[in-house]
Amino acid sequence: MTLALTVLTTTDSAAKAQELARGAVEARLAACAQISGPVTSVYHWRKAIETEEEWQVLFKTTEARYEALEAHLLAVHDYDTPEIVATAVVRASAAYLEWIEAETTVASAE
Repeated sequence: MTLALTVLTTTDSAAKAQELARGAVEARLAACAQISGPVTSVYHWRKAIETEEEWQVLFKTTEARYEALEAHLLAVHDYDTPEIVATAVVRASAAYLEWIEAETTVASAE
């Protein structure tokens, strides 16, 4: 059975989050992307502690499509060091996993 992943990134506006989500889904790098926000992020950056409002984008994809999704996010994201964190889906319904695999298969686009 296909190993599914959720992949998280953040960005600083709802519009940018929508662009990241739509681009990945259109390219079949993710079956789905969910946007949450705003969230408050507190982090170290360039020797300072920053506090910013961000939007999270959670992509549903397969292990086989992860590298292409990561490359896509790195190419289109405007952060110097974007958060790109993948987590394995430990359990999910068989139908949901089949849907993720089908929607991230390039042949599905035809």
